[in-house]
Amino acid sequence: MLHILAATVALILHPGDLPPLPPQDRVGDAYEIRLMNTSETSSDDGSSGSSRSGGILVERVVAVRDDGVELEFDLPSDATAEDRARDWQWPARVLHAADGSLRLLNAPELETRIEAWLALGQFPREACGHWIFTWNAFKIECDPQSVIDTLKPYDLRLREIHDGASYTEHGGLRPTLLRLESSGPEGSVFVAETVVDPDFVRRERAESDVVVAEIMGEPKSLEEALQARAAEQVAGGIITTLSTAADGRVVRRTRVTSLVTTNTEGVVERSTSTLTAERRPLDRAGTPP
Repeated sequence: MLHILAATVALILHPGDLPPLPPQDRVGDAYEIRLMNTSETSSDDGSSGSSRSGGILVERVVAVRDDGVELEFDLPSDATAEDRARDWQWPARVLHAADGSLRLLNAPELETRIEAWLALGQFPREACGHWIFTWNAFKIECDPQSVIDTLKPYDLRLREIHDGASYTEHGGLRPTLLRLESSGPEGSVFVAETVVDPDFVRRERAESDVVVAEIMGEPKSLEEALQARAAEQVAGGIITTLSTAADGRVVRRTRVTSLVTTNTEGVVERSTSTLTAERRPLDRAGTPP
């Protein structure tokens, strides 16, 4: 009876209505992921600014498990010994679970590298968690679990990528739906639009205020910073564009966030930030095929 029911359902559903099968991972698969972040800000008082930053990581499939995929993230093959000495986070091994969450697997190894990194920089353990300013603002990060937050912008292993799928954007007020923008033999393009969460923006800015205050030698608590930002008016939106390859894998995500903020003195600030993550396969030697 169950077989008859399954066959009936299969006949009723149009092939295009069936959710796509997830791409299959293979041990040894490798990808280069490039991250680029640009932002521009201007305000009614005549001030303006812009910034640009980025990074490159290599993702390798270490194991395919029942509970997810075990991945290793590392610096590119051309990274120098000096590059590695400056950054204790890599290589990092994580479990990318079926629900999309990330779990660090080699925390003890990272702890050992943190000790060497602190010794190289002549930082005492007491400095961990604090901010200093050299050629830019720099946090003395000593928590292995911080790797997970670092990896999130690089993570393009997204679930349920199809027209009408629910999609949640970091900093968005509520979940939205993906809209199929275009489709062809090379892949598809999906778009999601959502309203920004004003409280999320205020908290991000308050956290930045705390960092600046620490660097300037005038520390303030997060509660104080949040209170100072509480009366600001924040409006804006996030437009996310996802490009997939023919096999359904997401190969590019572009997130454009536009904000209009009015402070307590009535000064209006407009800002636009664009965060792009792009993923391309590497061959077994670590180079593009």
